[in-house]
Parts: sequence; structure tokens; C-alpha cells
Amino acid sequence: MPADPTPASSAAGAAPLAGRTLLMSGGSRGIGLAIALRAARDGANVVMLAKTAEPDPRLEGTVHTAAAEIEAAGGQALAVVGDVRNEEDVRSAVDQAVERFGGIDVVVNNASALDLSSTSDIAMKKYDLMMAINARGTFLLSKTALPWLERSDHAHVLTLSPPLDLDPRWAGKYLAYTMAKYSMSLVTLGLAEELKDRGIAANSLWPRTMIATAAVRNLLGGDEAVARSRTPEIVADAAHAILARDPRACTGHFYIDDEVLAEEGVTDLSGYRAGPGDGPLEADLFLDPLD
Repeated sequence: MPADPTPASSAAGAAPLAGRTLLMSGGSRGIGLAIALRAARDGANVVMLAKTAEPDPRLEGTVHTAAAEIEAAGGQALAVVGDVRNEEDVRSAVDQAVERFGGIDVVVNNASALDLSSTSDIAMKKYDLMMAINARGTFLLSKTALPWLERSDHAHVLTLSPPLDLDPRWAGKYLAYTMAKYSMSLVTLGLAEELKDRGIAANSLWPRTMIATAAVRNLLGGDEAVARSRTPEIVADAAHAILARDPRACTGHFYIDDEVLAEEGVTDLSGYRAGPGDGPLEADLFLDPLD
């Protein structure tokens, strides 16, 4: 990591998420877990709704191991085994969060499915999965938590989704995936407008580069792709900075991780590299290539 990769507010000793309750979809590993651990270092409560209850040889971590890591990092954790596509599971996660911690301050829409197949090649089962997790899941979790977000004095909905760039190259390359991810971004756009007078922030966050996750390693190029990626911690530090901000003054944005960190005074990103060396990084989908 960089010598001082943490956002300025935290470097100064503040813990803006101390005692706050985050409800997250997914998060057993990767970006979601990194965001949860960063919040835990403030002393936050993290309720994690995820499907992975048992170890999978292809994927590291379960919702239970994630909860243990959160508590080791200084937070309180509640693991809820469930599917963000299922209304009963989402309702149960919200109810358990409120019962255990007394409310909900932050929703993090992290769960997402990815398939970059062309229109001709994609199986409708995969299309349906992406739309159900990305679009329906994001809408459902946000909607179900709204009554409790309205009671918070620091309410945020943060969605891991890209800027709404209507350049046809994205839909032309990955129509099904673009539809699914842009649906998540539309939740941000709509909630920000709908909730602007209720003090609830709705924002999206997207990485400038590929991030070294299981999806990148297993689906997007293996070790070579990881070498052109940054670590999940860059997204986690950017998410922390956003969630520390006043929700009434910080809503309706489609943030990019390195831009958020620059606003916080963090400009040396070299320690976030996932691979050795200083070769070129790979821009994430929906963003222009890096210079």
C-alpha cells in the first residue's frame, strides 16, 4: 500500500463510520470485503447479505470468514446467508440489521454478476442472472432499507456501478452486461433525485482500472490481467471517503476511485498496484483507456 493511502479525514484521526451500520450485498471477498474492512477499522457495524455459506474451491472466502475478518479489524459483523434476488432474504437482512444494531445508516450495493458474451452468444440464463442480481437486487435492497435510512442522520446508498456513458461502443461490445450494470447506475440517478429532500445520499463508485478480484483472475485474463490491475483497497478507501461526507451535500454523483482520493489529498497510488513492476494499467470497462 502507499505510505499514506487513507483519505485525509481518516488520516487526521477521525472515524466517521464509528457506530454506523452498513448493510451490504455480497462482500465475502474482493471489493465488497475491502469496503467492509475499511469501515470496520472505524468501528462500524457491517451486515453482510451473501450466498456463499460454504467454501468453494474456485473462490476464496465465505460470508462467515468475512464476518470474522470484520470483527478482527475492529468492527461488529452480522453474516446473513441469503440471495439479494429474493425479497424474503432481503427483508430478513434488513430486519436482522435493525434488531441487532438498531437501524441502518448505509446501504452498499456490491453484489453483481458478470458475463461479457456477445448478444449472439450469451445464454438467456446468464442474462436473467445479471439482470436479477445487478438490476433487481440493487433496487430491492435500496428500497427495502429506505424506511430505516430515513431515520438516520447520515444516510448513504453507495452502488458499485459505472458512469452512464451512452457511447454505443459499450453496448455494442457487451450489450447484456451493459444493460445490467447501467440498471444499477439508474438506481443511483433515480434515488438521488427522489430522495434529495430526505437527506439520503445516492452515489455510484467505479474503479479507474481493473481491480484484482476473483472475477478478473478467473474470467478476464488470469495473472496477466491481475498484473495490470489495482487492489480492492483503492476502491475501499474511495468508498470510505464518500461515506464520510455529508449526505445532503454529496448525492447524485458517479465517482471514479482515483478522483475521490485526489480530492482527499491522496495522489500517490503506486502502492495500490496488484502486480509487480510499473507496466501499464488496464482501464476498467465503461472508461476511456489510460494514457
